[in-house]
Amino acid sequence: TKSSTEVNKKVTFWFATGGAGFCISRALALKMMPIAASGKFVAIGDKIRFPDDVTMGFLIEHILKVPLTVIDAFHSHLEPMEFIRPETFHDQVSFSYARMRNEWNVVKVDGFDLKTDPQRIYSLHCHLYPFFSICPNSIRRR
Repeated sequence: TKSSTEVNKKVTFWFATGGAGFCISRALALKMMPIAASGKFVAIGDKIRFPDDVTMGFLIEHILKVPLTVIDAFHSHLEPMEFIRPETFHDQVSFSYARMRNEWNVVKVDGFDLKTDPQRIYSLHCHLYPFFSICPNSIRRR
């Protein structure tokens, strides 16, 4: 997601939503240490007045000038989960869910009833790993 902030000028950078997760290389982590270790990361976040995931993007892209790579297999609660096709579930890295305007933003997957599993996490788990004993027989027979 693109973000911008005013610190004497407009700054634009990508950030990875923490809810979806993100990965950084060891080399990048080592490059970040002098700037972000020992409470400096929190201080940067306080200065730019953004949450930790936006601060991470600011630090990586704006300060260190390392471009973030968008990977479509990470999924945030900020995107509509219903459009992730079940046949691609095995290819995904992360999923998310949220309640927005009295509606669940969740993956569309068969399994447990909505009262038992409104976030669809148990159903998603059983879709991916149907042989677990907690999975309904209708899923386990596939």
